[in-house]
Amino acid sequence: MSPRESKLGRPADFFAAHPVFTHDDFVAAHTAGGRSEHTSNALLAQHVAAGRLLRVRRGLYAHVPAGADPNAHAPDPYLLTTKLRPDAVVAYHAAFAFHGRAYSVWRRHTFLTADRARPFRFRGQEYTPVQASAVLRQRPDLGGGIIIRAHAGGEVRVTTLERALVDVLDRPEHGGGWEEIWRSLGMIEYVDVAEVVRYTRLLGSAVTAARVGFVLEEWREPWMVEERALATLDRLAPAQPRYMDAKREGGRLALRWNLIVPQQVLERRWEEGA
Repeated sequence: MSPRESKLGRPADFFAAHPVFTHDDFVAAHTAGGRSEHTSNALLAQHVAAGRLLRVRRGLYAHVPAGADPNAHAPDPYLLTTKLRPDAVVAYHAAFAFHGRAYSVWRRHTFLTADRARPFRFRGQEYTPVQASAVLRQRPDLGGGIIIRAHAGGEVRVTTLERALVDVLDRPEHGGGWEEIWRSLGMIEYVDVAEVVRYTRLLGSAVTAARVGFVLEEWREPWMVEERALATLDRLAPAQPRYMDAKREGGRLALRWNLIVPQQVLERRWEEGA
């Protein structure tokens, strides 16, 4: 809890500064002034009963703006996602959406966590956890590429565009399929290629390295991708041909990457009806 948060004396001040918060957040701030946890719990119950707070689920609350109906109020999904777990990070397609680079609008919000968690639904929105891989769980920063951004009166933990790019190529099922991934990538004007390569290397997956290399080569000019970055990924690519798609969809072999790329990706078939 930051010094600013610990100095918030009145509950109304805390609620105004925290559109979505956990029970522990409030208790830590409220008891910092010498109040008891029992009093904190009583205040939360009082404000829920008065319609000033919305109990999203056990231990998780949202502030209901003045004049809003607590039975219909929908908290900002990115703020809510960030508070679903202590380490929750908006990721994959949801990260593209947060950064304004998702082609389609979804009601599913994927988040990364080191622990196992269950999907959660609230007010028409779906919150889907993805447990970080073993190699990432070993790192305190879950592999890096995680930032905190001010948003809707609160703060959101979200992966960078660079990490989101690699993550959806590592696990395309959380990117919405190749058409959605490709169209979303096409909305990105610039990426830090060095960061893309760094994170790809960390994952230690030959197939992911090949997918990322193929994508960087496709966007070589607009993203100003240098040959040395491609060469690094080239060395990490599989020694034998591998399918780009987990469904082993047939296509054409991209020789440099030993990657069998689906025909729909090569031909951008989704553009035919555009």
